[in-house]
Amino acid sequence: MFPRLFTFSTPEFLQGFLPAHITLHSYGLMIALGIVAAFYIVAKKAKKFGLNADDVSSLFIWVILAAFVGGKLFFFFEDIGKYTENLGLIPGAMGGGFVFYGSLIFSIPTIIIWLRKRKVAVRPFLDLLAFVGPVVHSFGRVGCFLAGCCHGKVCESWMGVTFSHLNTLASIKDTPLYPTQLFDIAVNVIILVTVIILQKKQKFDGQLFLVYLMMYGVGRSIVEVYRGDEARGFLFGGAISHSQFIALCIVVICAVIWRRWSKSK
Repeated sequence: MFPRLFTFSTPEFLQGFLPAHITLHSYGLMIALGIVAAFYIVAKKAKKFGLNADDVSSLFIWVILAAFVGGKLFFFFEDIGKYTENLGLIPGAMGGGFVFYGSLIFSIPTIIIWLRKRKVAVRPFLDLLAFVGPVVHSFGRVGCFLAGCCHGKVCESWMGVTFSHLNTLASIKDTPLYPTQLFDIAVNVIILVTVIILQKKQKFDGQLFLVYLMMYGVGRSIVEVYRGDEARGFLFGGAISHSQFIALCIVVICAVIWRRWSKSK
């Protein structure tokens, strides 16, 4: 694919502060576009919560920081031995490599704390994330597809995609692989369509958010069957991946919360 879109020379007056050449990476661009799309959606809906553009900007700064820390920590935890044995690898890994569930697990408490400090209704706002989450995640997966990370196993069917770029992040090159990045996008699109349909039949605040988490947990567990980047780690003797285990925990927790919220006024 296209992990690097283009490289340009830094203007002379900035070369003392920036590298001589700056490269625009497709993954970073897609993440940026996803954040812009998310900001637009939240800002458009924020008025009914009494929030203005400055409030949304403040929230996004905290969420981006939380997502970065969580996503990076979970990335290191997937192969913690590799980094504890050679601490010199950590600086080089800071520029790329994130785990979605790490970002999600850190972002949700951050959002809840921020909302409570401003006395904003938490559960109705969380329902808004059921629309934002799939959009942002889809942009991120497009970036993964272009960069070659989060790829699938070797594929012998017509759907196989080959990563042959010199700078691709795919650990298996010049061989058809399952496009699991696109599978994940499909999961998010299905979720988005589902919550759009369900919003008119919503029975309690927070229901759409729980639907989002549970559906993604199930969908991600299925996609994991086709994943081929072994470095992400496995549990219980290779029975399930880290992501499948986290997905199972989230589905169970959401089911418990669903029972509680559905009975509350």
